[in-house]
Amino acid sequence: MTSQKFYSIKTISEFHQLRRLPAPEHPLISIIDLECLRHLHIDEYTTLTLDFYWIALKRSSNVKVRYGQQLYDFNKGILSFMSPNQIFSIAPDTENEEPEKSGWALLIHPDFLWNTPLAKNIRQYEYFTYSVNEALFLSEKEEILITGIIQNIQQEYHTNIDKFSKQIIISQIETLLSYAERFYHRQFLTREKTNHQILERVTILLTDYFNNENLISRGLPTAQYISKELAISPSYLRSLLKMLTGQNTQQHIHNMLIEKAKEKLSTTELSVSEIAYQLGFEYSQSFSKLFKSKTDMSPLEFRASFD
Repeated sequence: MTSQKFYSIKTISEFHQLRRLPAPEHPLISIIDLECLRHLHIDEYTTLTLDFYWIALKRSSNVKVRYGQQLYDFNKGILSFMSPNQIFSIAPDTENEEPEKSGWALLIHPDFLWNTPLAKNIRQYEYFTYSVNEALFLSEKEEILITGIIQNIQQEYHTNIDKFSKQIIISQIETLLSYAERFYHRQFLTREKTNHQILERVTILLTDYFNNENLISRGLPTAQYISKELAISPSYLRSLLKMLTGQNTQQHIHNMLIEKAKEKLSTTELSVSEIAYQLGFEYSQSFSKLFKSKTDMSPLEFRASFD
């Protein structure tokens, strides 16, 4: 049976100690060279939770990272993001002796952001909750730009800390996050074919769901259900649909539900309550309220428009 170790790492200093790195120069922010990381045990699965933000440009061979039920090979340079308390595990490839790593990682404790606008604004960047296989692939030019920002941050906290240091570093982090958001938008566009295939799968999945006779007992589909069926993180699916359709996942579900409701209202003599029940609503009032918010008509007004 494969052994497994679990680590809950509270501080950046604790992470440095665990990975046999020199003590960090600043207790709340650190940049590490991934080539300096020593693996824990190559024959063990290792699960970690970190109490700080992790941004990394990573290249690794002979090692796989598992996020949820998916394995991802880090054989190409990618930029990945993790927020505090996310769980991830590392699954070494036992066919090879030593994983090879290159790149860097920026570690930011939430306390470093305290009393700055970024403490709140960092939550708007949805890519912190994307899965590993949804990470950002950078072009060579983009990689140089991002790495330059990291070097600026590193240079600032290597110098004598003064009253300007924190704001300068915060400003650099904000610039990095803004560029990452731009590059993710570019990635959505350059993978247009793949993304439209996902949109088509969403449509098929919802169509089948609403046509299922067990809809009454299953209830309305959720964004979590759709993302799980597609093996995509909820935040990535929301971002993708927003870019393709201008609507998030919940809005997309509601629109397809309304189309199904229109079909029943115009082609059957079922009452509004019966239709609401068949579509998975516990209360017909909730169905009528949603229908009117989407169509500016009540279900009965919509039906009457066909007379």
